[in-house]
Amino acid sequence: MPLPRLIILFIGLTLILGLMLWLVNSLYRLYIQVAFTAPFLANILLFLLIILLGLLIYYFLFYFVFNTKNKTRKPVYQKGFTGQIPAEKKLVAADNLQVIKQQVAQIQDEVSQKVLLKKSAQIEANLARGDLKLVVFGTGSAGKTSLVNALLGEIVGNIAATMGTTEVQYTYQLKLKGINREILITDTPGILEVGKAGSEREKLARQLATEADLLLFVIDNDLRQSEYAPLETLASLGKRSILIFNKIDLYTEKEVEEIINTLQTRVSHFINPHDVIAVIANPQPVQLEHGEMITPAPEITSLIKRLIAVLRAEGDDLLADNILLQSQRLGEETRELIDSQRRKQALQIIDRYQWIGAGVIAVTPLPVVDMLATAAVNAQMVMEIGKVYSCEINSETGKDLAVSLGKTLISLGVVKGAVELLAKALQLNFTTYLVGKAIQGVTAAYLTRIAGKSFIEYFRHDQDWGDGGITEVVQRQFELSRKDEFVKGFVKDAIALVVKPISENLAPMENWQDDWERKPDRNEEEW
Repeated sequence: MPLPRLIILFIGLTLILGLMLWLVNSLYRLYIQVAFTAPFLANILLFLLIILLGLLIYYFLFYFVFNTKNKTRKPVYQKGFTGQIPAEKKLVAADNLQVIKQQVAQIQDEVSQKVLLKKSAQIEANLARGDLKLVVFGTGSAGKTSLVNALLGEIVGNIAATMGTTEVQYTYQLKLKGINREILITDTPGILEVGKAGSEREKLARQLATEADLLLFVIDNDLRQSEYAPLETLASLGKRSILIFNKIDLYTEKEVEEIINTLQTRVSHFINPHDVIAVIANPQPVQLEHGEMITPAPEITSLIKRLIAVLRAEGDDLLADNILLQSQRLGEETRELIDSQRRKQALQIIDRYQWIGAGVIAVTPLPVVDMLATAAVNAQMVMEIGKVYSCEINSETGKDLAVSLGKTLISLGVVKGAVELLAKALQLNFTTYLVGKAIQGVTAAYLTRIAGKSFIEYFRHDQDWGDGGITEVVQRQFELSRKDEFVKGFVKDAIALVVKPISENLAPMENWQDDWERKPDRNEEEW
């Protein structure tokens, strides 16, 4: 404890002890006087005074002793990069990876399974090994590779062999003073390049950036919107970034100052002003007075100092947060694959039931088309879709859900709209009589599809229709089903699976009627 605080503590305790002696004497006299007329009141007064004195002593000690200990305790990271991931974050990441493995087991595609398991194993390895990843990101002309070369060249004797390379990315190993952990720095392909190949390289660069513990975003002027957007997106993911203004030897000192101020203002809501650094990674050659051309050394000292400061102060947390982020993103990717797989299976179920229902209704049409609303959803279909989404429901519940959605189809006018839409489309291909025969079956298939896709949304959200309820879900699915490209494909399938079979069944009947009318001698039995 500092000497001034010790002196204050000693004086304070002395005063307290002196006051206590005076107070005891005063309380004794007061107690005698009060107790003479009201003994009970005297006891209460004495008790309250003792409590008040005790509280004063407690708060005095708390402020000068206990609170002092808390203030003088330094965070662990200020002692240097410990190389230990915070235990609670490590535990959460491990739990996430365990859940991901269980989810991956549900994926049927073996290729996707292997990819996800490989990513999971890589995150586990990073969790165990604890290498810190720095990724250099930016346009191809900003001088990313020059910056990496300058960093490696400045740290003489700490350059290791290339850890892993591909045609478009390079990763190197380096060490910084006071950082007791391996640091991997990756030079990524440039973003915003034209052509298909450029787009593929940019996709890889963005992927590498999302996997970084610390992002070094390199620019050579003020941020263009095309550069600002990916930087802000990465920041929204939780990426800790240092913005590096390179090639400052191409500008005057005043211009550099103005650009730096502009950059700090523009990114102030997601990048610390101290993390906007000006450097010269690859200086331009300079001609001396006697004509000799020399190339100055790179000026990146400010960047190296900032890197060391950030990694020493935040290194453990950066690594832990990134591992958590990677495990969460892998979990999202796994869930998206499972959702896609389930949707595909559910659509197959819907496709099967819509044409089964259409065939039945086309053969035995109902007298009123609106009655098809109750047949648009089959309880068995609902049960099968629920099973795909691991929601076991019985036949009674399936029937109730089917009836409820059927009533919604009627109340929203979806049945009438479907009849009008499909009748118009079918009239272009067949006679009015044939359309009248097939329209109910085709409409039933159309409504079954709307209902089935509505139930996909219901089961995807854990048997919940959402804030808008069943009405909003059905309306949205109906609007999607009214799009021209969908209607054209649906009518094409309907003609092949419903209308043509009906026309083929009607042809023998029409031929029989014609033959009967042409026969000259029909007897009573034949009638």
